[in-house]
Amino acid sequence: MNIGVPVRIWDLVDVAIVAGIVYRLLLLIRGTRAVQLVQGMVVLFLVYGAAAHFRLHALQAILGYLGAFVPVALLVLFQPELRRILQQIGRARFIQIPSAQLDRNAVTTLAGDLARTAGVLAQRPIGALIVLERETGLTEFSETGVPIDAVLTSQLIINIFFPNTPLHDGAVIVQGNRVMAAGCLLPMTESSQISHTLGTRHRAAIGITEQTDALAIVVSEETGTISVAREGALTRGVTEEELKNLIVGLLLRASSRTSMAWPWRRMA
Repeated sequence: MNIGVPVRIWDLVDVAIVAGIVYRLLLLIRGTRAVQLVQGMVVLFLVYGAAAHFRLHALQAILGYLGAFVPVALLVLFQPELRRILQQIGRARFIQIPSAQLDRNAVTTLAGDLARTAGVLAQRPIGALIVLERETGLTEFSETGVPIDAVLTSQLIINIFFPNTPLHDGAVIVQGNRVMAAGCLLPMTESSQISHTLGTRHRAAIGITEQTDALAIVVSEETGTISVAREGALTRGVTEEELKNLIVGLLLRASSRTSMAWPWRRMA
């Protein structure tokens, strides 16, 4: 007699959801220190299984006591990754929180000013890091700097990043068409896949875009190269026109965004 377990469509959906969650978790921790932590935990579980199989009671008892602290250890060790997961869930379209919006003309003007400013800084060259707020609020990062709250202009940005001035080492955070703060401290990326030739500005730009949906613009102080960081990916060698088009497309969030052809050149 053929005895089988009926498979419902919801069972397949359940498996697909779990597989998708595991896949996303693996993508989030790829290239971070969490990979080594996961590997260490897997080794401990294997050792515990072997101790139970061969009846190594002392070792099994020790690992059992350690297992009671695993949930707390996971919360502490994986805090950056858990935070990133919750932030990505919060940025989902079905839980979107309205933010300050600019009309098309204001966005075009802002994008043009930022692109020209980046071009001027690149020609000199003067190092700069400009972060554009989108859906995720950047208040906690702007509070680490000096409040500005002024309309964004090329002259203002250039003066902030001029060498040997008090604020030139930090990041500028832009909300809408206003500079909210300067000299801000940003989180550094922990990815091991980032080139060792990149400096702190580039690492901070990648770090802030890993944790938020912000757009970060970086001008290299050594080479004058303009780079853009978005969703944890860095694109180098961006032209003024490319930068302008990217800012317009992202800030407008219109249906025309999908028709834009902007070549993302991810770093190897």
